[in-house]
Amino acid sequence: MVEFNPEALQAAMESARQKSSMGSNVTDQIASPAALLSEERAAAPRVGDSLQTDYMGLSLRNPLVASAGPLSQTVDGIKELAEGGVGAIVMYSLFEEQIRHETAREARLLDQGSESFAEALNYFPIEPSNESGLTRTYLKLIEQAAPVIDVPLIASLNGSTMGEWSDTARRMADAGAAGIELNIYYLPGDLVTTGREVEDRHAEIVVDVKSKVDIPVAVKLSPYFSSFGEMAHRLDQAGADALVLFNRFLQPDIDLNQLKVVSGFDLSRPDEAKLPRSWISALYGRIDASLGATTGVETTQDVVKYLLAGADVVMTTAALVRNGPSYAGQLVDGVTSWLRRRQLSLDKARGMLAVPSDTDATDYARAGYVSGLERAKQVYSR
Repeated sequence: MVEFNPEALQAAMESARQKSSMGSNVTDQIASPAALLSEERAAAPRVGDSLQTDYMGLSLRNPLVASAGPLSQTVDGIKELAEGGVGAIVMYSLFEEQIRHETAREARLLDQGSESFAEALNYFPIEPSNESGLTRTYLKLIEQAAPVIDVPLIASLNGSTMGEWSDTARRMADAGAAGIELNIYYLPGDLVTTGREVEDRHAEIVVDVKSKVDIPVAVKLSPYFSSFGEMAHRLDQAGADALVLFNRFLQPDIDLNQLKVVSGFDLSRPDEAKLPRSWISALYGRIDASLGATTGVETTQDVVKYLLAGADVVMTTAALVRNGPSYAGQLVDGVTSWLRRRQLSLDKARGMLAVPSDTDATDYARAGYVSGLERAKQVYSR
């Protein structure tokens, strides 16, 4: 006779109620495992349980990644993210402007006293210092945090021009970073820079950084290219180990009360995921670089949608800021449950709803556009 676990029965009833509201008729197991499974079967892994993921050559325990943001500014913050359950952590960004400022200041310090008497030189510091020491602080954080977490720690470098600032990538690697996320935030404000010049700069920066490190390099991009697919292919050929789609530009607004332009930042929302998800779907299986999804991740459903589109990893900051680092574990458990209910492995689910490899992606997108407009006419016509 099968014995039913009262707690399992209550949990199953609640789960069934939630699934019913989402249109699912999957039945939960309400008997105790010992009553239904032999010892061997109970010990065997179930489909959907393994979330092991390869991202740009790094082995991750699951595909959820904490993206660059305010939660990774301290060792304790990084540890909380790792303990929360993410598969990897991207640190907050170190900016080209910060590096240039510090380099220039150190150069001025070196010049000071160069014409002084020799006996005055002992007053000069052995190592030049600066007011903020942001670069050294960042490198020290990598050195302290990388050894005390059990997931890869990826440094983030934000720049938009060619120059010596990219040498910092080598220092990040030496400090213990498992990879570099290169955030190329470049919006030309003039009216004469051509699109090809913008594209060339992206490729040149990637080649430059890749030549200085032997760890994988991801490139975080905006969608604002005349032909994003060609740009993705070009960066893939330039050596990018991963493409992260998409960066969110901080667009200014106008304050009508103060009559001035103000800057600000809003956390992403799930409806912003449609564009990166569309491009991930189009690129899946067509480039060698890994595909990282970012923007619009709040629930398990958002993570699963990105995976079905073809993302190797799904990144979020907004969800972890809103709900705390431990929320990562809920998202990961949710993915496992979703896969298990459908008897799917992660590898089987990934890319399941990407643009078919034997289909012209342009025609596919055009067909979706036309059918979407037709549905809109039917829904909203009077």
